[in-house]
Amino acid sequence: MALQQVRLFGDPVLKTPAAEVTVFDKELRTLVRDLTETMLDAPGAGLAAPQIGVSLRVFSYCVDGVVGHLINPDLDLSEELQDGPEGCLSLPGLTFDTQRALRVVARGMNMHGEPVVIEGSELLARAVQHETDHLDGIIFIDRLDPELRKQAMRAIRESEWFGAEAQVRLSPHAMTPGLG
Repeated sequence: MALQQVRLFGDPVLKTPAAEVTVFDKELRTLVRDLTETMLDAPGAGLAAPQIGVSLRVFSYCVDGVVGHLINPDLDLSEELQDGPEGCLSLPGLTFDTQRALRVVARGMNMHGEPVVIEGSELLARAVQHETDHLDGIIFIDRLDPELRKQAMRAIRESEWFGAEAQVRLSPHAMTPGLG
């Protein structure tokens, strides 16, 4: 297990839809452990594989002391909505109110290829939706209304990390050619 560098806003991997996981092997289990360790160290409520430069449909989460992961998620969202503060490890220090579904049922696989269902509301629902968005190349500020998104972009440009040259490390995890 190793801590990985979190990619920051502006890195193309964050806007690229991730590839479905088809091989459940030792490399995938190492990726899940790296994601979890990096997320807990940050600390964050979730971390998606593209955020550490691996363009695969995998994320980890930690909400209310429950740590888990999901691979190849498929979401069923409630029609009832919630508004609340949302941040992202790829946009350090920035938080904006974002609308999400209040409840989620997420189906996918664990690192061993076994079926998993995650059901949750409020923060867990927000985290699962946020991380699944990362797998689709969507960053939470993409969901803001135009005026709030304008404010978010201004805050990003004014942040000390924006435009800093990223220190890119090669991932030990296999990547699909042309992705990432």
